Amino acid sequence: MTGTVADAPAKSTSTIARHQTRRAPREKDGKPAFIQIARTPLIPEKILRDHGAFCVIDTRFRAAARLLQCLWLREHDIPAGSSDAGDTFDGPAAFGNILSPDAAYAGRNFLSPAIHRLALQEWLMCEEDAAIDEERLLGNSLSSMPLVFNMFGPMALDRKLATAVFRELLPGFVRSVERIRFEHSPGRRDERFLADRTAFDLAVHVTTPSGEPGTLFIEVKYSESMEGPAARMRDRYNEASKEVRLYDNPDSLILRSAPVDQIWREGMLAQLAVDNGITPRAIFLAIGPKLNRRVQGVFRVYQGELLDADRQDADRVPFIPLTLETVIEAIVTAGATDHAQVLWNRYCDFERVYRLSLQQLTGDAARAPANKSAQHHQPAALPPTRRALAATPALRTRAASSRPCGAATKREAV
Repeated sequence: MTGTVADAPAKSTSTIARHQTRRAPREKDGKPAFIQIARTPLIPEKILRDHGAFCVIDTRFRAAARLLQCLWLREHDIPAGSSDAGDTFDGPAAFGNILSPDAAYAGRNFLSPAIHRLALQEWLMCEEDAAIDEERLLGNSLSSMPLVFNMFGPMALDRKLATAVFRELLPGFVRSVERIRFEHSPGRRDERFLADRTAFDLAVHVTTPSGEPGTLFIEVKYSESMEGPAARMRDRYNEASKEVRLYDNPDSLILRSAPVDQIWREGMLAQLAVDNGITPRAIFLAIGPKLNRRVQGVFRVYQGELLDADRQDADRVPFIPLTLETVIEAIVTAGATDHAQVLWNRYCDFERVYRLSLQQLTGDAARAPANKSAQHHQPAALPPTRRALAATPALRTRAASSRPCGAATKREAV
């Protein structure tokens, strides 16, 4: 991805503001519950290798996220696969974020037995032609697929919690949550839609403040770097791009480019669900980590392709990007503080990998990865996070394409 994508400005946010009147985060002892660091730490290659987290094609964010998952698994005594023994769940190339087969099938990739059971139920009873990858779901801690269940599974099991969270996020659209469906499409391979397998990570069926039904169609990203390949272009995509009346230029090549095309297809699918009477109102939400610049850049580029709010028809489906951190903060506000804390520790605590790296570089902690002082959340007497370490020949990480090591990127259009 080029700098243009990462730095592109968003268009008017009046549509977002109409639905998303976010209150200030709750404070505890005068401070926000969670504070993200300024940028993704640049983790030296040696430290990544020491912890089984080095992958030559990882982006800066993905390398830090992979290390965070390695630390989380080790902290919770969850065994990873061994490439030497050939017993990895995800094939012969083992990384510290890949669970051993026994741990994977025991449900250790999930934050609770209840979430594990829900994930199995959804997998076994998935919609026809759904793109649920067993290996990513059960055995890859870095994948966004288990993240979806770990974040939204408790809400699927507790509608009161779901209602509290989504009312906090979208008070102008949600009065109550009625149902949550995972890996959902309103019409796979249906010519009324996109005639392909495009689907959302989840659909949240709600009752709006006016009493009518509505749907939140949600896509979740975590460590993806949003590079290709793009879906095979279909005539139906070109037709739908004009039909949905969402885009300033329906023929835009940017919409069809590898970084953006999945969000484009899902935006069209959400609007076609309204146009075909599946739901009277909808919002398309895209969620990704604040520090994943590529994910956030794609969201901004897609926003830039949309018609301004004052040029859209009233029944058009808004696109609202949210950070993962914002959703976790809403979970705190809804009262599920323990769940929010575990989510933060596993997926967003990049302060931890920064401190671990600084400690190992300065010798303030033992260099062995198994050292407990390098794994637990014990703030050391270190300077605050201000800037990343500069890359040098001796201390470097390699950023490259987003094709993940030991995991497949979801491409459901085929």
